[in-house]
Amino acid sequence: MEAAIRELVERVRGARGALAIEGHLSKAFYGEAARGEPLSTCGLSGITSYEPSELVVTAGAGTPLIDLEAVLAEQGQCLAFEPPRFEGRGAGRGTVGGMVAAGLAGPARAAVGGVRDFVLGATMVNGRGELLTFGGQVMKNVAGYDVSRLLAGSMGMLGVICAVSLKVLPMPAARTTLLFGMDERDALRRLNDWAGMPLPLHASAWREGRLHVRLAGAWAAVDAAARRLGGERLDDAQGDALWLGLRDHSSAFHARALAAVDRGLAWWRLSVPSTTAPLGLAGESLIEHGGAQRWLVSDLPAVQVRAAVERVGGHATLFRALDKSAGVYTPLRAPLDRVHRELKQAFDPSGRFNPGRMFPGL
Repeated sequence: MEAAIRELVERVRGARGALAIEGHLSKAFYGEAARGEPLSTCGLSGITSYEPSELVVTAGAGTPLIDLEAVLAEQGQCLAFEPPRFEGRGAGRGTVGGMVAAGLAGPARAAVGGVRDFVLGATMVNGRGELLTFGGQVMKNVAGYDVSRLLAGSMGMLGVICAVSLKVLPMPAARTTLLFGMDERDALRRLNDWAGMPLPLHASAWREGRLHVRLAGAWAAVDAAARRLGGERLDDAQGDALWLGLRDHSSAFHARALAAVDRGLAWWRLSVPSTTAPLGLAGESLIEHGGAQRWLVSDLPAVQVRAAVERVGGHATLFRALDKSAGVYTPLRAPLDRVHRELKQAFDPSGRFNPGRMFPGL
């Protein structure tokens, strides 16, 4: 992989215009349209270090997630935040670099944390063609600025991620999925009540009057919690298929959402406080993360969707749409806009990487 990094550095140093960083293009739909000469990270593939006893793995940015997770599974370990792999979507499959750059996590996000919570260190190439290393391979690292976690969700605007060190966790000893029939308001109330109890809640999803809850942890704790909560227990195959579909965006809801986008509707990802009551926005919805993440497929005007979400202290991201003229991300307020622009200037002073992929002028 060292040769691939040297080649990438030379590409950056010799570039005369914008560069569009890409892997297997599984998330090409996310964010604003890429502009510039393609710069592939696919050559940066492979696991360079893995210490199962230390719960740390280092892999190149171009490493497919499915390959990394296969190695972890052999040791009974996993990426606990369940990043979507988008297998079969677009032109390929999700990679380590794309996972960090997009900052997307799956069903377990509310229970274990997001991508940035598991990034320990990173190697990147900045806009000057310099190879930089931040963080390390230990969970307690207080040396310097926490730039490695800053890369999570940056959409490649700061530089090219070459390699990432990640914290991994053991797979849960036991898990089970419970099904309850209830409307949206009752589901949100119940989820928030359960969140305040000592229960091994690991994931949740509400859709069309059906609330699914996953419990995970020690077998005794999972079994006791399942008996306490009640509901219908799904068999392991049903439960695993449900959560895998939600994780990789391959469920029936996601298929319908994609079809709706093709018809001109917008697919939104709404981030709100988990205690927020139903928003009352017309469209097809899915609620995850204990009520904090709400997917909406709708033909409502963007200004109406964003206003409803902002009223409750949240923000709305245009996840997929044919027309992105309303902007993918909620416009930044002045202080945050200044911070973003100063970070961009520090890492990529020529504005070379993924210009405009997040916000205009960045």
